[in-house]
Amino acid sequence: MSKVLMYCTAVCLYCVRAEQLLQRKSVREIEKIRVDLQPELRVAMMEKTGRRTVPQIYINDEHIGGYDELASLDHDGQLDKLLES
Repeated sequence: MSKVLMYCTAVCLYCVRAEQLLQRKSVREIEKIRVDLQPELRVAMMEKTGRRTVPQIYINDEHIGGYDELASLDHDGQLDKLLES
């Protein structure tokens, strides 16, 4: 199974939806980086991704983007391929 990392906060609805989508795809382990608990990690996330919103999702060290991009990959049938690699 692929390595999944997600920058998130505790109260982000899109973070919850992203996690639920990944769980439906049989992802059992998601490394979460809580940027609400450690603001310096949000700064690092913004430098790394060029974005300030959460979630920011990586699959196997490839930046996927946020929930919208994740859902789009799923809709286009590409998410399963990414998760299998």
